[in-house]
Amino acid sequence: MKDFDTYKVGGAVRDRMLKLPVKDIDWVVVGASPEQMEAAGYRAVGKDFPVFLHPDSNEEYALARTERKTAPGYTGFAFYAAADVSLEQDLLRRDLTINAMAEDSQGRIIDPYGGLADLQGRLLRHVSPAFVEDPVRILRLARFAARFSPLGFTVAAETMQLMRQMVNDGEVDALVAERVWQETARALGEDSPQTYFQILRECGALERIFPEIEQLFGVPQPAEYHPEIDTGLHTLLVLEQAAGLSTAPPVRFAALVHDLGKGTTPEAEWPQHIAHEARGVPLVKALCDRLRVPRDYRDLALLVTEYHLHFHRAAELKASTLVDLLSSLDIYRKPDRFEQWLLACEADSRGRPGYEERILLQPDLLREAAGVCRTVEARAYAQQGLKGPAIADAVRLERIKQLKALKK
Repeated sequence: MKDFDTYKVGGAVRDRMLKLPVKDIDWVVVGASPEQMEAAGYRAVGKDFPVFLHPDSNEEYALARTERKTAPGYTGFAFYAAADVSLEQDLLRRDLTINAMAEDSQGRIIDPYGGLADLQGRLLRHVSPAFVEDPVRILRLARFAARFSPLGFTVAAETMQLMRQMVNDGEVDALVAERVWQETARALGEDSPQTYFQILRECGALERIFPEIEQLFGVPQPAEYHPEIDTGLHTLLVLEQAAGLSTAPPVRFAALVHDLGKGTTPEAEWPQHIAHEARGVPLVKALCDRLRVPRDYRDLALLVTEYHLHFHRAAELKASTLVDLLSSLDIYRKPDRFEQWLLACEADSRGRPGYEERILLQPDLLREAAGVCRTVEARAYAQQGLKGPAIADAVRLERIKQLKALKK
């Protein structure tokens, strides 16, 4: 017979209090040793600290633990997990008060650090000064802000000050690419992804982690096309629009980075940004390489960066330019990515004050052109005896001819 207690903790408790769907349940075990857990049928799976799988549900149960900072960065911790660690001690090591609540087997809430009050006050607040010891907590808090800001949550002033201190102390410089991208990709999937980058900028971390995006703020654009003027603000507005148009994180990422080239425009040329698309391509490549961004994100982002002005000028493009654009987008083999490109470019157009609800003709125009081009296939020219480059030339000329006829 077991003589230890189990508690639901973290997000499961928080989300139930917010009346949100509970997706994953985290369990903490108090008063048990690893030997007792295994004797009760639990299977050990933890590497860094004791975690066990329930013999029936297969859910993870972690022994209550404390942690102590031993070195810079987010990996520099020593953990202590044993039967004498209390629930309150385990909750104290957590990042935010709203994540530091527990629920016992009777459904009673254990809230030693004011999580319920902060839920009611819609505050993201650190549990203890130990928050400063783990730079990943900056990313996590920004991600929670991206999730919960639509519900009215804001960051507590004292927590924002702690994050600024962490940035100034160089803690964020210890973050590795994989962890930055992991949190960023999750933030891109939240309801308000632009809030993630706003919070990082407010605490100073954006400049350290995403210097290419930080560099956009303060860079002006022509007021007649961009009432918001500031390129950084435009970028966040575009990301907000992308989130409204698509749930796909690659679309949102492409919207985020599409204007990086504007950050390198010489001040003497402001507010114009001639050839910013071409200048943006190597910047997007470098960012993706640095953070080890997955290939599907990278490829879409590069296409949006290089060709988003073609979207805006779709009605003005010559038939030959349109054919070459659609070929560059590889609409014939990757029609789904073409649709994502259209969404990201649409977000760019709508990411300006007063443009959010405007009727856009470009998506349908480009889809119609793509449909026409797809009707022209290489097979017919191969049957005529053409080979290699001659087939490609003939296909291209026929597509141009068809689009000219369409334009008339």
